[in-house]
Amino acid sequence: MTKTQTLTRTAMGAVIIALCAWISIPAAVPFTLQTFGIFLVLAVLGARQGSAAVIVYILLGLVGLPVFAGFSGGPGALLGPTGGYIVGFALIGPVCLLADRLPLPELARCLAGNLAGLAVCYGFGTFWFIRVSAMNGSAYSLPAVLGMCVIPFILPDCIKLALALTVGRRLARALRPVGTTC
Repeated sequence: MTKTQTLTRTAMGAVIIALCAWISIPAAVPFTLQTFGIFLVLAVLGARQGSAAVIVYILLGLVGLPVFAGFSGGPGALLGPTGGYIVGFALIGPVCLLADRLPLPELARCLAGNLAGLAVCYGFGTFWFIRVSAMNGSAYSLPAVLGMCVIPFILPDCIKLALALTVGRRLARALRPVGTTC
């Protein structure tokens, strides 16, 4: 694959994530298709290039483009209480890379990697939410934050993961050489 193709695919991955982030149901932590976009991009592009697309997406939001949920962007979106979940998205791909070393069938490795990456994202985002909220004068307990920011999202995120892997694996066959995994 040429550098131009790699850059184009990475950029398209970032755009797909942004488009999915705009599909949102407002809440303290909005319900979006962001995680679907991330799982889809990782499944189609693979963990390395998919991670690059996630980082490009985050950087686009950091510089102020309205790519996050609710058409938000800028440093304030990342430095706010829910910004840790956005930053945590960048951790999913590297965890998938680690899962690629597991002696499992490809689909099981992809599923394990994405689920473990999602758990790391939840953990990072929850810690961030508690820390930033405390710095802003709002103290939340761990159970309260889990009840508000994690537990309601587990089932929807698992459904989005299953759909993204199903669609992504089919798209990946058409877009990348045989023998590479997600």
